[in-house]
Amino acid sequence: MSSKLWGGRFQKSAEQWVDEFGASISFDQELVLEDLEGSIAHVTMLGTTGILNHEEVVAIKKGLHTLQKKAEENELHYSVEQEDIHLNLEKMLIDIVGPVGGKLHTGRSRNDQVATDMHLFLKRHVKKTIALIISLQNTIIEKSKEHIETIAPGYTHLQRAQPISFAHHLMAYFWMLERDKSRFSESISRIDLSPLGAGALAGTTFPIDRELTANLLGFSDIYQNSIDAVSDRDFIIEFLSNSSMLMTHLSRLAEEIILWSSEEFRFIELDDSFSTGSSIMPQKKNPDMAELIRGKTGRVYGNLIGLLTVMKGLPLAYNKDLQEDKEGMFDTLHTITGSLRIFEGMIRTMNINQDSLNKAVHNDFSNATELADYLVTKGLPFREAHEITGKLVYYCIEHSNFLLDLSLEEMQQASPLIESDVFKVLAPETAVSRRNSQGGTGFEEVRKQIEKAQDILSSLISM
Repeated sequence: MSSKLWGGRFQKSAEQWVDEFGASISFDQELVLEDLEGSIAHVTMLGTTGILNHEEVVAIKKGLHTLQKKAEENELHYSVEQEDIHLNLEKMLIDIVGPVGGKLHTGRSRNDQVATDMHLFLKRHVKKTIALIISLQNTIIEKSKEHIETIAPGYTHLQRAQPISFAHHLMAYFWMLERDKSRFSESISRIDLSPLGAGALAGTTFPIDRELTANLLGFSDIYQNSIDAVSDRDFIIEFLSNSSMLMTHLSRLAEEIILWSSEEFRFIELDDSFSTGSSIMPQKKNPDMAELIRGKTGRVYGNLIGLLTVMKGLPLAYNKDLQEDKEGMFDTLHTITGSLRIFEGMIRTMNINQDSLNKAVHNDFSNATELADYLVTKGLPFREAHEITGKLVYYCIEHSNFLLDLSLEEMQQASPLIESDVFKVLAPETAVSRRNSQGGTGFEEVRKQIEKAQDILSSLISM
């Protein structure tokens, strides 16, 4: 006969390796505090509704609080034989309080129990993720404030395009993170639902009070359909999707940091605490943390695709396939948490090499658009101005110099409309400062952008 808590109708036990393959305790033990929290709310409700008497509730609660304390101190030991976190804790409870512990499971199933655990877990950790995003946003703002008038080459196609404020480039990531934060924030309303009381799929014959357990657990509402309650994993898929988008943005910034810190760019230097060396080449300082985050982005994408694939063909309601929803969720959470923390420190401590940036913007053709715009202000159609500027760039390339190296006479050979004021116009500082269209790289616009970003974060603190 099976020794499982559910083994009454079974005449034999599975072999150990089968138990190990089917067990989830190796990873779902991460839900221990949520599982105990849900059980305390459930037994409170069982007492309030008269399903269990006062003495039974007191005994069970005492046992649950004992387990809670042990869990917080990492003193619980789990068994593969008991399969998952729910049966492990139920067995531990019975060992502490006796057979009355078996009454805890009245009016619920592991199906609604595990769903409740994951809702509690994600609700708590999504809020922590939002706090980490805000911390990184604040760091980006502080670094940007230091470099509003630091000029850097802006790129398209990874080719020098136009000079920009370095702060403007950094602040682009603030707004990406702002959208990420918004997605996580909006998802909370769909996480904030209680499945508890849905039972295996059809509800229960006991006079339970689902609204009460929802309130005790801090949920804003309950699932209105018991089948949906136990089979829904949309909220996890949404978390994985939002995390994938977040990692896309972090990976793009990681790629730029990797480029900027190379000898070919030398725009920044990372702090030693976020770099590593080579086991064979003593001169190396590698941006390994940025590279690792770039690489870990793939595993977060994989977790999203994995769960979507699990869900796409499942009939309602609960199926064992749904055990595959947890490892990817836990792994993704650990990945984005670590990545956000690493980035906050990496951005806060990195050094901006202003000399290299200054040299870069004075030794390229990123001011070519300024010359074309200059000619337009003199009355030329833009296409003619573009052609004249292109020819001057080609002339410079042939003579191994840049636009600011040309004499006025050389420029006037291309167009008599060019006058001596062109040299001020072509200066990188002028090129950047003049671009004060809303959201542009002009110094005043960047200051306004940073102020708006600070107001956004300040409003969150005051809420």
